[in-house]
Amino acid sequence: MKTLDDCRDAIDTIDNALLELLNKRMKVVERVGEIKHDSGTAVYRPEREKDIIDRLTALSKESDGILNKSAIEAIFLEVFAVSRNLELPERIAYLGPEGSFTHQAAESRFGGMSDYLSLGSIHSVFKTLEAGRAKFGVVPIENSRDGIVGETLDLLAKSSVKIVAELYMPIHMAFASKATKLEDITKIYSKDKGFGQCREFLSQHGFLNVEQIPVESTAKAAILAAEDPTAGAICAHIAAKLYNVPTMFENIEDEHDSSTRFVILSDFKNSPSEHDKTSILVRLKDAVEAGSLVHFLQDFDNENINMSKIESRPSKDKGGFGYWFYIDFYGHIDDSNIQKVLSKHEGEVTWLGSYVKGED
Repeated sequence: MKTLDDCRDAIDTIDNALLELLNKRMKVVERVGEIKHDSGTAVYRPEREKDIIDRLTALSKESDGILNKSAIEAIFLEVFAVSRNLELPERIAYLGPEGSFTHQAAESRFGGMSDYLSLGSIHSVFKTLEAGRAKFGVVPIENSRDGIVGETLDLLAKSSVKIVAELYMPIHMAFASKATKLEDITKIYSKDKGFGQCREFLSQHGFLNVEQIPVESTAKAAILAAEDPTAGAICAHIAAKLYNVPTMFENIEDEHDSSTRFVILSDFKNSPSEHDKTSILVRLKDAVEAGSLVHFLQDFDNENINMSKIESRPSKDKGGFGYWFYIDFYGHIDDSNIQKVLSKHEGEVTWLGSYVKGED
């Protein structure tokens, strides 16, 4: 290929071949949907998607391909999302509003074609799933800086829905405004924590003395900034884009390693894979006795079960200071060594879900 036109012709030929192959793939997907519908099998299979991405990543490395795992994942997660919508269109409820980080997390797994339902609270997401008004729910469960999201855990403790997948997403803030010059900005909107997370940026650009107005979400900040050319917003880039507010600066947070763990909720049980994590809530019957928690954890150690997290939560029972323990460990609830441990503690453990562990 000697000229730009030659390159463009080659790309057109490859694109035509890609389209033909994608159409062939989707015809197979339609048949998969029919089989799953007849057998009642879940449409969303994160363990299967992970296996495909891992296989393609290894294949790309073997053939000295240019695409790395991140690029392959970005392309094929959208292919998977389109495939699921062909198999069986499903509604996804998420903690809104539209343009929030949870919305961004939902779209990263379910793609742009899905039917999304923005809800105002985590409680509303759970209730919507329990009532059957949506098949999947996406909510935050943990932030690397602020810790566990207590409301999510409390609702999981008493809900019929389970965790079917998790994903980790870096949290980056943008500064957006319709102002033509920084000097024209007289007010800045953001969620209360947004101002604290971007203190250095505000100082560097002379915004510390500009009116800072806390609102309920960073998406709401973008909405307000879209209505006022003298306002700025500290928000997610997706919110600025969604509400047509030009992004003036990206990645303005003081610390760039903040991330949030989101969980995908639904009403089915995943099949075991080689990359599972399980979440449980534990209420020990003899919690007042010395060493009860140690003995419980020792049972896990005896079976070589690796824990990745343990955190206490108030049980909110009347008349006392009881505690649940939220525990993440590696493995599937149906694994024999895990069943051996849990059988010793019947009535003490609430299973929250087994799912393919995400990459943080």
